[in-house]
Amino acid sequence: MTPTLVRQHLRHAGPRSRVDRRVRARDWAEIQERMLVPLHEAVYERLEVGGGTRLLGLGCGSGLALLTAASRGAAVTGVDDSSPERVRLARERLLPGEHGAPSRGDARIVGGTPADLAGAEGPAYDLVTAFEPVGAVAGDSEGLAETLASAAPLAARGAAVVLVGWGPPERCATSGVLRSVGGLAEPLRDGGWRPARRDDLEEIAQRAGLGPDGSGRVACPFGYADVESAVRGLLSTGLLDAAVAAADEVQVDKELTEALHPHRRRDGTVWMPNVFRYLIARTR
Repeated sequence: MTPTLVRQHLRHAGPRSRVDRRVRARDWAEIQERMLVPLHEAVYERLEVGGGTRLLGLGCGSGLALLTAASRGAAVTGVDDSSPERVRLARERLLPGEHGAPSRGDARIVGGTPADLAGAEGPAYDLVTAFEPVGAVAGDSEGLAETLASAAPLAARGAAVVLVGWGPPERCATSGVLRSVGGLAEPLRDGGWRPARRDDLEEIAQRAGLGPDGSGRVACPFGYADVESAVRGLLSTGLLDAAVAAADEVQVDKELTEALHPHRRRDGTVWMPNVFRYLIARTR
């Protein structure tokens, strides 16, 4: 099959959700994407990303992780074939001379797959990232190994490849919320929810022909100004699209609001502690 990017894996196969993709993309960029910034920063710090780094971001979405790397001096390329709306936002953020954006150095955003980068000029990439977490939905990593394998020829030998997974349910409050609402999709038998497994990321790396070379855990609490923002942010992940398709958005909003109630603070904010795991693998 044709490799697809990480974000598309999370939107597992099934009926098309009745959602406004432009609204979801904007909510992702303005509310949800920043929740994983501690993870991006921890990975970049560990791998000493900076001037001279050539980074390829798979499933780059609206480009915040690329922007962070570019601010450290890295030359960044992002590819994503799952959301034209998010790719457009990434271009607004990163491409010099377009949309009035400031220059971010040697940045490139491609609405496509790693195969669309074949034959591109320039040195090989020394870092490949797949920052969209896997390991919460059955089948959410389907195709990821193939995507990583297709990106490997673009990277230098021994280049770092970073994969990310959800932590154990007892340390990820958000996965419990998503699981409870995602049950609305069960009549479609689509996207069953399961706990993250300890060796999920290692198995993906092995299938992609990569060699594991270290791992880490990062706390990434999800905090929102209010319940409405939390609902919008979580819907923007795409992880509940199957539930929207099985029921309707009004019902999903109601169920999600109820599931968030235990995480609401007295001041109306919503706070959910989470831990994510990352694996560093190497190309051979």
